Amino acid sequence: MQEQRIRIRLKAYDHRLLDQSAESIVETAKRTGSRIVGPIPLPTDIERYTVLRSPHVDKKSREQFEIRTYKRLLDIMNPTAKTVDELKKLNLPSGVDIKIKV
Repeated sequence: MQEQRIRIRLKAYDHRLLDQSAESIVETAKRTGSRIVGPIPLPTDIERYTVLRSPHVDKKSREQFEIRTYKRLLDIMNPTAKTVDELKKLNLPSGVDIKIKV
């Protein structure tokens, strides 16, 4: 029989917030008696934007901005009913996107 797992993907622009959320999920899962794999850091998405500094002159003068999206992956192996209930009650900070696959 294949063991059940819950796969959780976290995304955020702030890596400290992301690690804090991942740590709270890990702590909750361990407290309820499930085995956890992760958090596994996934590659960071970097979006860069180049903007002209001046509206009509100085074509060579440009400014660059970037936004980084940090990602983490967590697997909870053989989750109990108590684990699922505790994860539903868990209050994660805003700014962290969470996707759960069963």
